Amino acid sequence: MSNKARVSEFLGKAGVYYLTTVDGNKPKCRPIGFQMLVDDEIYFCVGDFKEVYKQMQANPYVEICATIETDFIRYFGKAVFVESADLEAKAFEVLPMLKQLYNEKTGFKMKIFKLEEAVAEFRSMMKVEERIEF
Repeated sequence: MSNKARVSEFLGKAGVYYLTTVDGNKPKCRPIGFQMLVDDEIYFCVGDFKEVYKQMQANPYVEICATIETDFIRYFGKAVFVESADLEAKAFEVLPMLKQLYNEKTGFKMKIFKLEEAVAEFRSMMKVEERIEF
């Protein structure tokens, strides 16, 4: 299993994880629950109408954190948005309810991103068990 697949698997087992951005000089954290592994790349999405998207445009460095019991992961780096009809179709396949939010009727657009210059830290409560740079 690749290292990115391990990160994706941990996030999938956690179910809900937290995306932190910066708004001006203050952190903003919110729960998210969508990620998909495609061709050994982890993709996430946010709505173009949300503050999180504007924050990521202003400062693309983000952190994602998830816990499973006393273990957790920190996955951080530079969010890079990817325009791809294939990835959008795959996202709708992975989580069909996204179609209810992102469609012509609502006018909302799904913005898909991945992390570059990324680091994943698999951690226990007391220490970093493993650090992987991508």
